[in-house]
Amino acid sequence: MKPGTRLKSAACDTEVMVIRAAEGQIECGGAPMAETKPADPAPLAADFSAGTLMGKRYIDADGKYELLCVKPGKGSLGVDGQALVVKDAKPLPASD
Repeated sequence: MKPGTRLKSAACDTEVMVIRAAEGQIECGGAPMAETKPADPAPLAADFSAGTLMGKRYIDADGKYELLCVKPGKGSLGVDGQALVVKDAKPLPASD
């Protein structure tokens, strides 16, 4: 998967843009994400139902994956069953 690819959730309205990715299956709401939305929605997994926030970047613990949420939804993001977390903003330098 290359940077700039837009993925859509099969379980909710979430859409993300790939910033950085390795080999693995990107998921939302417990269902695999794809470039096209399926006709029949997948069920939302209970352990991946925390939701996504517009404009936030989501990363994995190893830093191999980074996704930018461009449309929020009810499902939360994961890779191969491991949940992604919101990336912290870089602190601004002090202006003394």
